[in-house]
Order: sequence, then structure tokens, then C-alpha cells
Amino acid sequence: MTPEQIRAQLQSMAEEDYRIFSAKLIPNIDNVLGVRIPLLMKLAKELAKEQPLLYLESTDELYFEERMLKGLIICNLRGDLDFIFGEIEKFVPKIDNWSVCDSFCTHLKITKKYKPEVWQFLQQYRKSKAPYDLRFLLVMILGYYIEEAYLPEIFQIFDETNHEEYYVKMAVAWAISMCMVKFPEETFAYLEHHKLDAFTYRKALQKSLESTRVTKENKEKIRVLRNQTK
Repeated sequence: MTPEQIRAQLQSMAEEDYRIFSAKLIPNIDNVLGVRIPLLMKLAKELAKEQPLLYLESTDELYFEERMLKGLIICNLRGDLDFIFGEIEKFVPKIDNWSVCDSFCTHLKITKKYKPEVWQFLQQYRKSKAPYDLRFLLVMILGYYIEEAYLPEIFQIFDETNHEEYYVKMAVAWAISMCMVKFPEETFAYLEHHKLDAFTYRKALQKSLESTRVTKENKEKIRVLRNQTK
């Protein structure tokens, strides 16, 4: 299909109620059609089998869903890992909202098969100043790398990530809360000597308290830490 035909198909799948709902959740985005993710995923899988580069290399994007679709196509690419990494590198700078970022990370299942290789690939984003480069790195961490072997470096990345963008800070806080779920002892030890800014630290505690997977005992310890910051 041509980019124009794909756009027409996206328009045919749009739902006005869903458009209104989605637009409220994504700040600074005013070009939402209202196409549900499962429908985008189905279309992405079809396009990934045909001529994906024809669409990925097209630059005319009118709608939020067109960029989302490109990310999902990349998530469905198969073959040479360097080729896929190249497409990811071209796509990440185009991410400009949390929804595209997080959906892209969630569906980048190739990470499970090539975990060490993807980890090395992700290192290039650690020093980036672009907010969604950093959120991409952080959401990839919380989705795939909260494991004992990666913890020391993950905690170092949290301390390195000093950015004023709200969605970067919240990604750090979210990732810390997941560390608290899986590795509470190590996470409490990290929080004793962290280098987080005050906002991110408080949000990390808040997200941990809100989690249904953190034990009552650990939540009591978190409340003590929270009270110490007042």
C-alpha cells in the first residue's frame, strides 16, 4: 500500500469518541484520529511483511497514528539486527510524546531475544539531552531490564538522568517503583545514597506506595522515607 492508501485506511478505522479520549491524555498533540492500538498493531504486522521501508521512509505525516504506526512496524521487523537497530535509531528522534514512546517500547519484543545486544544499543541514549531519547531508554529499562545483573548500572543511569522534562522524571520514578517491587532490599540501599532531584525522589516513593505489588512492610519503610523529606 502507498502512504496515501494507508492514511485512508487509518481514517476509516478512526472512532470519534476514542479520539476525544486519547487527545485528552496526550498533551501538545492535536492531530489524533482516534484509532485503537490493536487495530494499529494488526496493520503494522501486515505492512512489516510487505514493503515496510516504503512507508517508514515517507515523511508526510498528518496524524499522530501515522507516527505510531511507523514505530509499530519497526517492532515487527525481522531479519538483520543491525538493520533493525538502524531503523530504531532513525525513529527515536521523531518521538515527541509519551504515548508513542511507551507503545514503541512495549511492543519492541525483539529485546527479549537479543537482550545483551539491545542493552549495548541503548547505551548511546544515556548522555542525550533530548527528553524522549531519555524516556525511551528508561521505559526500555523498566520493561525489560529490571534484573539483578543490570541493577548496579540501572541505578547509575537513574542518578545520571538529570533532566527537567516531566515525562523523563516520571519515567525514572516509575522505573524505581518497579525496582522496589522486584528488588526491594537493593532499591532501599540505592535510595540511601541516590543523586535524584527532590521531585523525582518524591514521585518514586509515591509510585512505590501506589503499587499493589509492593508489600505492606516495605510500604511502611517507604512512608518513613517520605516523612523524612517533608
